[in-house]
Amino acid sequence: MIPDKLVRFFLIWLLVILQFSFTVSKKDCITKKVITIKPIEISENYLYDSLKLSELGLTRPAFEYAIKGYHYFLASGQIANDMVISIIDFSLPSNAKRLFVLDLKNKMLLFNTYVAHGKKSGKQMAVQFSNKPSSYKSSLGFYITSGTYRGKHGYSLKLLGEEEGINDKAEQRAIVMHAAAYVNEKMIHSQGYIGRSEGCPALPVQEHRAIIERIKNGSTLFMYSPDAYYLSHSPILKSFEDS
Repeated sequence: MIPDKLVRFFLIWLLVILQFSFTVSKKDCITKKVITIKPIEISENYLYDSLKLSELGLTRPAFEYAIKGYHYFLASGQIANDMVISIIDFSLPSNAKRLFVLDLKNKMLLFNTYVAHGKKSGKQMAVQFSNKPSSYKSSLGFYITSGTYRGKHGYSLKLLGEEEGINDKAEQRAIVMHAAAYVNEKMIHSQGYIGRSEGCPALPVQEHRAIIERIKNGSTLFMYSPDAYYLSHSPILKSFEDS
């Protein structure tokens, strides 16, 4: 027979060992949870609905693709100005305010205004797009904004096309964001649509500087259209399908 004292002694030590093991295990679990925490991503539906972007005309596909592209560039470290995203929704006519600049951190709509498309892309609607020099057409897809300069259109913003075969000749074509006197409501009242550019997303004179200052130096710009060729050939949109 084993003495009762020895049994009690053994049981006490066993309880101590089990309690110590449980405490260490619990700490390990807590540490692992802290390490694997990921930043909270923007809720697409919440932002779109809370800002009532649908009522302003921005289509949900344009918004959702833009947000996905923003996260694509964010993950690859390509954007320095990650506070804002700009969306041009070419599914809307040029007499609609189809440029949307969103503050993602504060969940605010900063700008909603008119923007021109290329003269060979269409009159009221932009329906044809090209990456070719001298095409005078707009190029769809994702861009990263670059630096500013003063050119023939005044204060302007350089745009870097990020999609091969879609808009990667933007620099060669001198596709930039600039002011244009033909982007105004008087043109809409007189002819039903604003003037057109040589392919640049031209802005109203009175708003262009404030917009450029807010989105310059490394933010995401997305020019959207439900264009069948773009949707099936965009390298970035295809990456969403593969993931």
